[in-house]
Amino acid sequence: MGPAPTLVPPPHSYLQIYEYLLSRGADPTLLTDDFDPYLDPGRKTPADVAHAAGGTRAALAALDAKHAAIPKSRQPHRDVGDWWALYDYGAETVAAWPASFDPPYPEAATRARETAARRARRAARRAAAGAGDEGCSVAAVAAPAPARPAATNPAAPPPPLALATLSLDPLLRFTPAPGVAFLFPGQGAQAVGMLASSTHLPAVRAMLAAACDVLGYDLAALIAAGPQAKLDDTAVAQPALYVAGLAALERLRAEDPSLASSPAAMAGLSLGEYAALTAAGALAFEDGLRLVAARGAAMAEAAATPPPHGMLSIVGLDDAEVDAAVVAGRAAGGVCAVANRLFPGGRVLAGHAPALAAAGAAATAAGALKVARLPVAGGFHTELMAPAAAALRAALGKVVFKNPAVPVWSNVLGAPFPDATSIPALLEAQLTSPVLWQETLAGLVAAGSSGGATAARLVELGPGGQIRAMVKRVDAAAWAGMKSVAP
Repeated sequence: MGPAPTLVPPPHSYLQIYEYLLSRGADPTLLTDDFDPYLDPGRKTPADVAHAAGGTRAALAALDAKHAAIPKSRQPHRDVGDWWALYDYGAETVAAWPASFDPPYPEAATRARETAARRARRAARRAAAGAGDEGCSVAAVAAPAPARPAATNPAAPPPPLALATLSLDPLLRFTPAPGVAFLFPGQGAQAVGMLASSTHLPAVRAMLAAACDVLGYDLAALIAAGPQAKLDDTAVAQPALYVAGLAALERLRAEDPSLASSPAAMAGLSLGEYAALTAAGALAFEDGLRLVAARGAAMAEAAATPPPHGMLSIVGLDDAEVDAAVVAGRAAGGVCAVANRLFPGGRVLAGHAPALAAAGAAATAAGALKVARLPVAGGFHTELMAPAAAALRAALGKVVFKNPAVPVWSNVLGAPFPDATSIPALLEAQLTSPVLWQETLAGLVAAGSSGGATAARLVELGPGGQIRAMVKRVDAAAWAGMKSVAP
């Protein structure tokens, strides 16, 4: 046999290749990264790269028009040909990544930790130079967590990450265990020193350093030293408890990583709903911090609007008797409504002061075991919070929500949020709607029990133990097996 013939491409073969790609769904509007950054900067379309002379651009445009009706394939991820990405995650996984997906590469996590450490050092220098209230006491001792090795062939794209932008464990993903539910407490659980068991954890220090930047004051110092009266201020208590709930999760992660990664569902009482959404990956940590700060400030302002209003706890009456007390309260004038359905026989009313006084008298006459005003600033979860709901709506409009990695139960529905798009409206509605906490707890216990096949395991994440006390009145078996983790 003679030598192999030399293959000479026919004229305009590149146009044939271009047409073939178009016929397979290639999108000619996608921009290429193959450009000269100095002489000819900027990403370009294939037509932009082609020479105008000789009619090449016109030929490309004609082919674009010819195949315009063919459905276009999605843009591949930028790392579809990256060897290390293919090695770590697998070709099929990388091919399925959306173009906008940001993979949790270990080197990216390292850069994020280094950035956080630099920010902490700058904050420490400002504090040392006499920044006063502008500095963060925790920043001087903030330290990055050790790096973790990359996972082999994770799902694509991976589920939302706990603590989102601030997670110091970027490869964390949930492996739901039947019956395990995480519960986060709400306002009223705050206490000076409540982070004493978790401030040594790098992730908690990172959260507190971020809180200083976002809030503009030293939340760590307020939590550590008080005074309690300042910590009880609605505008401060809400960011403090948001951080405390997530700090408790970090403590659980350090002490029992298997349990920390196993929730099948989450829920939070009022404010605690924001911690649950963040822990489930639906909300970035710093976005959640901004939301609870805006929420707390708006609720404090609404609470200060005259005439005076507040909340009243009633224990030991059935719902018909509570409803009768509400009617008596409204007859006295002003707003009076059920704000929290906490457990069987445990209800909280909210409304104007004279209405609550009348409702309390009616409840006492009906034989209530306990009637007491709550130490909160206003009539939360009623129409009295409508101005706060409007202010919160503006803050919610600036935040991107994702579908949570596990179901998060809504206070308004007493059932899981349907999807990410439903979250903003339900968070807004929560301010003026009763909290269906009894229904939430009962639903979680029922879902976790799986018809008796497994026992529900509830984990309270936060200070105070208020949720565990409520669970005891909803389901004694679930209470007996419940775990409470203080931050």
